[in-house]
Amino acid sequence: MVLTKTPGVISLLAGSPNAAVFPFKSLTFTTPQSLIDPSDPNLESLFRIDGADLTEALQYTETPGLKQLLAWISGLQTFCHGRNVNEGWRVSVGIGSRDLLYKAAVAVLNTGDSVFVEAPAYSGATAIFESLGCTQIEVLTDDQGIIPESLSSILDGWPEGKPKPEAIYTMPSGGNPSGTTQNERKLQILQLARKHDFLIFEDDPFYYLYYGATRQPRSYFSLERELPEVGRVLRFDSLSKILSAGLRIGFVTGPTALLAAIDGYTATSNLQTSSFTQAITYKLLNHWGYEGFLSHTEKVSLSYKERSDNFEQAMTKHFGGSAEWIRPVSGVYFWFKLLANKIELRTVTKLKAYQDGLSELPGIDLSFLNGEASRIRVGFGLLSNEEVDKVLNSIKETLISDLASVSHSVQAVNFC
Repeated sequence: MVLTKTPGVISLLAGSPNAAVFPFKSLTFTTPQSLIDPSDPNLESLFRIDGADLTEALQYTETPGLKQLLAWISGLQTFCHGRNVNEGWRVSVGIGSRDLLYKAAVAVLNTGDSVFVEAPAYSGATAIFESLGCTQIEVLTDDQGIIPESLSSILDGWPEGKPKPEAIYTMPSGGNPSGTTQNERKLQILQLARKHDFLIFEDDPFYYLYYGATRQPRSYFSLERELPEVGRVLRFDSLSKILSAGLRIGFVTGPTALLAAIDGYTATSNLQTSSFTQAITYKLLNHWGYEGFLSHTEKVSLSYKERSDNFEQAMTKHFGGSAEWIRPVSGVYFWFKLLANKIELRTVTKLKAYQDGLSELPGIDLSFLNGEASRIRVGFGLLSNEEVDKVLNSIKETLISDLASVSHSVQAVNFC
């Protein structure tokens, strides 16, 4: 690939198709000019990709990503996290952040290795570690995220001679499923990572959906600069929640050597992320600039805050004192437990969602898990106010029916 792009070199190596045969001659798309109301047809701005830009978008590109997009993202990491490009890190683009998380896990972990996961953890990540034959060790969390004392206790009691975990996985902003956002405890976790020599997989798809009343906590990637050395954080970002899930654009930021290993797996699996969607993404981001991008994400965050507030009001209406929850300050999840006579409800049967039209709502499924972490998780991002009432009323009626025939003392209910 490098030789084919070297000026003055006529390459006989490439198997790239000739752009002259492509049926695309230009690409035009629209965006809301004000970044406030995407539904307003009077607030539109036209963008066009053609000529050399289109040719590049339709052709193979280098595995890490389009150079101009990589440069823009690198600048974003400096702008938002205060990291300088001369600190030994770089970025790579992937087909969503989960694609990159999988490749990072393959690069770092071997069968039989141990990895820390916050409890509860994102099921997509735990499935990755399980597929690689890793032992997953849960670290306790509360409403502020990972509890450093829990992690420290595990490490201090680690059996002598047994290899310690290679990494810890965490979703620090609006975590899935807990909805919690980690605070400045992150620095303590970083110090433990340095002391015990493990990496931090910072999976942060909801970082730009923060709507808390206080200042947003700094990222692991940012806080790492407070340590005597850097290079233990692999940060995973996603544009799915703020631009489009269908673009399938995520990016990883971290030590150059680890990024090279991740790129190696990309080169042998899918070669690259779509040049086409990368070009569209870059065109928009470059037009906005960093201030414009953050203005857009702020509007998106406020939209989710309104949905979060509406959902909490409905929770109070339907469950009142019979439920407990942590109010999210980022993301799209409520994670709550139901109470009966001040005791967490425990039933042996699975909640049934096939009444009152609940099964028609996309992305909602009912099941249960055992253990103290069992809760009801609701993703409110797609729900209208009417659907919120319908969902919560259906859950309540299902539980009432369920509890009429089952003792309160057996198993834990979970809505996932």
